[in-house]
Amino acid sequence: MPVQPAVVTVTYFSGDHLVTFLRSLDAVTDVMPQVIIADNGSDDGAPERAEQEYDTVRLVRTGGNIGYGGAMNRGVAELDPDVEFVLISNPDVEWKPGAIDELMAAAQRWPRAGSLGPLIREPDGSIYPSARRVPDLVSGTGHAILGTVWKSNPWTAAYRADDETPSERPVGWLSGSCLLVRREAFDAIGGFDARYFMYMEDVDLGDRLGKAGWQNVYVPSAEVVHTKGHSAGRHPEKMLPAHHHSAYRFQADRNPGPWRAPLRLALRIGLEVRSRLAVRAARRASASENSR
Repeated sequence: MPVQPAVVTVTYFSGDHLVTFLRSLDAVTDVMPQVIIADNGSDDGAPERAEQEYDTVRLVRTGGNIGYGGAMNRGVAELDPDVEFVLISNPDVEWKPGAIDELMAAAQRWPRAGSLGPLIREPDGSIYPSARRVPDLVSGTGHAILGTVWKSNPWTAAYRADDETPSERPVGWLSGSCLLVRREAFDAIGGFDARYFMYMEDVDLGDRLGKAGWQNVYVPSAEVVHTKGHSAGRHPEKMLPAHHHSAYRFQADRNPGPWRAPLRLALRIGLEVRSRLAVRAARRASASENSR
C-alpha cells in the first residue's frame, strides 16, 4: 500500500462543518494525515481553531475569495512534491470508516487512475449521483436548461448516468466534493482550471484527465456523507449565476469556431434566462422564510 495521502480542503465560512470534517477524518485514520486548509477569506475563526487543535493541520490564506479550483490549486502547491496522492475535499464532508483505505486500495488496482471518487450520500442517506458522463453540447444544454424544471428529461438522465448501478468502474468525471487524485496526473494537467470560480471545475478536471490518458474511477465501496450548499446558500445571487457561467464556459471551450457561434449564443441566452429565474426563486424563498 502507498503512504498515507495528504488532504486539502477549501474553506469559506465553513464553521462547524470543518469541525465534523476533521473529527471524522481523525476517527477513520490511524494517524491524522497532513491537512492543508486553503481559506478564501473566512472570518468565523473556524480555520484558525482547527490549526490550533491539530498539529498536522496548516492554514493557508489565499488572500480573498478566489474560488474553489484556484484555492484548491493553492493548497496542493503547499504540499511536498513527494506526496503521491492527495484527497481534495469540501469541508462539509464526513468521512465514513474505511473510505480512505478503499480509495487507496483502488488506486493500486487502477494504475492509470488520475482521480478516484467515493460513493457520496446525502444527509438523508440517499445516494448523490457523483459519477457522471462528460456532457456534450446537446446533453449539456438540455440538462443545464431543463434539469430543474423537467427532472426526468432524457438529457439529464444521460448526463447523470441514472441508468447505472453503483459499481467500481471508469467514468467521465467525478464530483470534486471528495476526490482522491494522483499527484502526477493532477500536476500534469495543471490542476483545476482557475477560470471556473465555482461549479463545473470538477467536470472540466475529469474531462482533461481523460483526454490526457488518465482514468476517473468510481469507487462505491468507499463512502462519505456530503452536506451540500452551505457556502452557496449564503449568497445565491452570486453563486447561482456563477454556476450558469461555468456551464457556458465548459461548453464554449469545447465548441469553438464561427460555425458553432449560433449554438453558443443560444446556450448563453438560455442559461442567462435560467439563471435569472433561479435567482428570483431563491429570493422569494428567502423572503418567505424570513417572514415566518
